[in-house]
Amino acid sequence: MMNQLLFVIISLFFSLDSPGNYSPQADTVNLINDGPYISLINNKLKVKWIENSVCREDILTPANFNEIRKKFGFSFNYNDLTDIYHLKSECNQTYINIDSISVISDVHGEYNTYINLLKGVGIVDKNLKWSFGRGHLVILGDVFDRGDMVTEVFWHLFGLEKQAEQAGGMVHVLLGNHEFMALRNDLAETNEKYRKVEKLAASRYADLYSEKSILGRWLRTKPVIMTINDILFVHGGISMDMALKKLKIRQINKIFTNEIVGRSLPELYETESLKFLNQSKGPIWYRGYFNDTTFCETRIDSILTYYGKKHMVVGHTPKPEITSLFNTKILGADAGIMNKQPGEMLIYKNGSFFKCNSSGRRIKL
Repeated sequence: MMNQLLFVIISLFFSLDSPGNYSPQADTVNLINDGPYISLINNKLKVKWIENSVCREDILTPANFNEIRKKFGFSFNYNDLTDIYHLKSECNQTYINIDSISVISDVHGEYNTYINLLKGVGIVDKNLKWSFGRGHLVILGDVFDRGDMVTEVFWHLFGLEKQAEQAGGMVHVLLGNHEFMALRNDLAETNEKYRKVEKLAASRYADLYSEKSILGRWLRTKPVIMTINDILFVHGGISMDMALKKLKIRQINKIFTNEIVGRSLPELYETESLKFLNQSKGPIWYRGYFNDTTFCETRIDSILTYYGKKHMVVGHTPKPEITSLFNTKILGADAGIMNKQPGEMLIYKNGSFFKCNSSGRRIKL
């Protein structure tokens, strides 16, 4: 009996996969599907994806693009991919005279919840195509981490951005703290699926979003802070300490684009100004509006006055629903999607703010 028990224990030990030797054949119940990841290597677009826990690769050309587009449900053209390598970062993000704005924050790879909200609010139609006309959709950061459909959200946004432009509208993707974490390969809160993707693809997760990749290059053109009409949008928030530094929007975006993205924390912490921007009082990490009991209306008035705006929309701090503070001077758009909640979207229409769920029901704030 003891010999049989010992045999079972030894068999179980050797059947376990070590962290560096992931075996897809040993995980037939939970097969991995992910991608595609497209990168420019030696002047050729190389496409890599995971299908049933097997990594597949090909060279992407205009001749085979329709096949790839159909396979992954892409709604854009081959030239939209190659154009990314000529796209420059626009650090001065200011838009005026926009009467319809929708905001969703902290999607965290929850693709189905994201789609349900966009359909319910009327941003996309039943075919997931843009139906918001000349409106502006703001993604307030943190698409990465926690959920297991990050890639699907990014590719849908990539295509939606093109559709919105053709209709006279716009999609604005802002960067949150989790974008900067993922791009420097900080995987502390990354879904386990993507640890397996790393092994199957024989690549670090951050390298799948490198400057050579389509999505990585695209993300590196995105801002941290922007304004539409009299509204300022930022993932975490602007602290009083931040406002006292008197950094303009263009400066903030330029610093994050040129000096922060992709760099490790030890590197960033060598410079005091960069360290500040990547800690709790910086724009992608600040939670003081909701967690600091001493924060008062005079402080937000000072911050808004400096930037010449009347409202600030932030994410990052999850609440059960869209939250309004100080008579809509601060609007919290993180409605708990990361916590498997059905979520809400913030709507701005002709000067008024509303919260809206996937049923399309709007409540004025």
